[in-house]
Amino acid sequence: MQLPRWWELGDPCAWTGQGRGTRKMSPATTGTFLLTVYTIFSRVHSDRNVYPSAGVLFVHVLEREYFKGEFPPYPKPGEISNDPITFNTNLMGYPDRPGWLRYIQRTPYSDGVLYGSPTAENVGKPTVIEITAYNRRTFETARHNLIINIMSAEDFPLPYQAEFFIKNMNVEEMLASEVLGDFLGAVKNVWQPERLNAINITSALDRGGRVPLPINDMKEGVYVMVGADVPFSSCLREVENPQNQLRCSQEMEPVITCDKKFRTQFYIDWCKISLVDKTKQVSTYQEVIRGEGILPDGGEYKPPSDSLKSRDYYTDFLITLAVPSAVALVLFLILAYIMCCRREGVIQLVHHSAIQKSTKELRDMSKNREIAWPLSTLPVFHPVTGEIIPPLHADNYESTNMPLMQTQQNLPHQTQIPQQQTTGKWYP
Repeated sequence: MQLPRWWELGDPCAWTGQGRGTRKMSPATTGTFLLTVYTIFSRVHSDRNVYPSAGVLFVHVLEREYFKGEFPPYPKPGEISNDPITFNTNLMGYPDRPGWLRYIQRTPYSDGVLYGSPTAENVGKPTVIEITAYNRRTFETARHNLIINIMSAEDFPLPYQAEFFIKNMNVEEMLASEVLGDFLGAVKNVWQPERLNAINITSALDRGGRVPLPINDMKEGVYVMVGADVPFSSCLREVENPQNQLRCSQEMEPVITCDKKFRTQFYIDWCKISLVDKTKQVSTYQEVIRGEGILPDGGEYKPPSDSLKSRDYYTDFLITLAVPSAVALVLFLILAYIMCCRREGVIQLVHHSAIQKSTKELRDMSKNREIAWPLSTLPVFHPVTGEIIPPLHADNYESTNMPLMQTQQNLPHQTQIPQQQTTGKWYP
């Protein structure tokens, strides 16, 4: 980071005129100088230490107001700055956060929240989280370090744990201290434990839930796990009743007597409640007995003999090739017999060939057929001359187109029969 040049900020040493070479800093210039030095060093080094307990919910809010002093104000004096600011969090030296730590920020105009449940493996090891704030108006950045010192908690873990699913809450709403306090108070009235802690909070989206539609201000839902040092109350045990289990299998709400103590503010899905009793769980951990790292003495190493017996692979070769080849040949013969000798289409082909042959014969016969000619078309003798009159049809005349009755025509040498007129006179 470059330090600003003094002549750009104004000379902090002004001539007083009390003597040549004597300079004195004015009060206004002194204030500007100190503010500049404070701003520079606040940007360079700003670490915060927190001390969460293992197995207990940890919540840290990244307030936008805290980071607004890191960026230059608006040009107009007195104007309230409302720059969009987003945050990026990661473990120092790594691109992401630890596995137990989550981060959420809905909009650039809302605060960011770091939350999660520390594990016992990280007790006594400081975890440094780098927080980088981005000003979306001026594109400037500011970096702070959050040092998380995880402390060991008493009676960890708590033996009785219950996880509730709240439908009408989002994770950032549930992380608010007053809302979480109201929920723990309602659980304490139902459970009556001596110690009650919030162990973890998980969004329903992290459990495979879907993003709700923006209808009637629907929420995504949140899982809240709490732990206590006394057994579960009878009210919480009502979920395990066969009647309530049957109602849950039919997608109906179970009957819980203490539901009214939550219903005023929290809508709980009792079919998704989970009760875990750590005292009844059988530990499957087996202690590993570590030795000195020396293998037991197995005696002197004896390599195989150099005189190895030769092995004949001819029989294996025949079995490998001959048997599959013989099976393939038998299958081929069976397929050939079925396709060539037992085909049902052979009879149909013969029948079709016979029909085709018969049709051809009928066509040939139709070309050479002889029909009886009508009497009107046969050659006749002229009654007067005795000459034979040729038929009306030619030799190459197609008989199929010949009409049965021919039109009478006045042929030459034909005797005209006189016709009677209406007046009674005859004409030749």
